[in-house]
Amino acid sequence: MQATISIPQHWGYPRFALDQRTKNGIILGLYCYPNGTELAEQFDDGWRYVLMPNKNSDEISYLQENQIQPLSPQELFTQITAEIEFYQRQISILQQQLFAITEGSTNG
Repeated sequence: MQATISIPQHWGYPRFALDQRTKNGIILGLYCYPNGTELAEQFDDGWRYVLMPNKNSDEISYLQENQIQPLSPQELFTQITAEIEFYQRQISILQQQLFAITEGSTNG
């Protein structure tokens, strides 16, 4: 079952999505300061995003929508391709280890 997020119509829709890759990092969360609230009057209304620079980081940044830079299609392609290659290498190493274990048990 896919999770569903409901956004009140008067809030406007966020520009970025959860788990989206950006130049600033991966979006982990988002929250809104709706127009007409005290927080919006103090800090401007709109969406705020929680980002992690990369998957191996424990750093978190909080940015407004206009502070986030999206990746170009080529940058996104390069990132995803690199991640796929990394995991394919990991799978290959695990397969070699598994083969060594199973080969050793049949010859022993």
